[in-house]
Amino acid sequence: MYDIDDVGVFLGLDVGKSAHHGHGLTSAGKRVFDKQLPNSEPKLRAVFDKLAAKFGTVLVIVDQPASIGALPLTVARDAGCKVAYLPGLAMRRIADLYPGEAKTDAKDAAVIADAARTMPHTLRSLEVTDEITAELTVLVGFDQDLAAEATRTSNRIRGLLVQFHPSLERVLGPRLDHPAVTWLLERYGSPAALRKAGRRRLVEVIRPRAPRMAQRLIDEVFDALDEQTVVVPGTGTLDVVIPSLARSLAAVHEQRRALEAQIGQLLEAHPLSPVLTSIPGVAVRTAATLLVTVGDG
Repeated sequence: MYDIDDVGVFLGLDVGKSAHHGHGLTSAGKRVFDKQLPNSEPKLRAVFDKLAAKFGTVLVIVDQPASIGALPLTVARDAGCKVAYLPGLAMRRIADLYPGEAKTDAKDAAVIADAARTMPHTLRSLEVTDEITAELTVLVGFDQDLAAEATRTSNRIRGLLVQFHPSLERVLGPRLDHPAVTWLLERYGSPAALRKAGRRRLVEVIRPRAPRMAQRLIDEVFDALDEQTVVVPGTGTLDVVIPSLARSLAAVHEQRRALEAQIGQLLEAHPLSPVLTSIPGVAVRTAATLLVTVGDG
């Protein structure tokens, strides 16, 4: 149970993008604050300091600790207030016990404050692990954006290859995640450019990036080139478009690799990491996604 013995005022915040609604109650249930707060540090700090000077310890409670709720919680901590989190599901169930069906910011803030005052067992403490989760949420979201961009770019490359040289797409399309293949397409983006470079030279330049696959890959590429003797109109544009797309795809893959290292470091610092990574088939990215989705697992 959350310790509320020394709390002088319970300040429930229904957080919003531009403003939050605050509702303050004393331990006896007397309302001492009920108004909107702009989402800015000076305004928030002024309210926290004023309540603390008059009533002593202030407990700030939110139902959304991440994203739009991050600033008020950070300012509250810095101002010497206690902070707590009322999970959204619990908050909605408690709200059903209060009269009136309308859902307003003022009512939600009042419900949060009164729940903290009368039902402290519903509160959850915000610890260092929540800071880790907040950072993971940002990184995982960015990684998912990059994954979507990689899929879009890969599909575009494969679509062009299918249009102009289907045999070549069957060889290179499924391997676009491999750095050696994106490097190859950055420099030789069309069937003509690949054929002009020659089998021996391509094997030599690819081998440092794919030692075990180099000879087999280039053999398959030239087998695919030999399958199609006609040149589809528009094939010449591949020399411009494919290298550009391949560079974009390689850059996205590089960003995702760097992000995975950062996500892995944060994940290791979380106490739930050993549990998540012990699950069969769950690696760093999946474990981090589970953690930010489940939250207080």
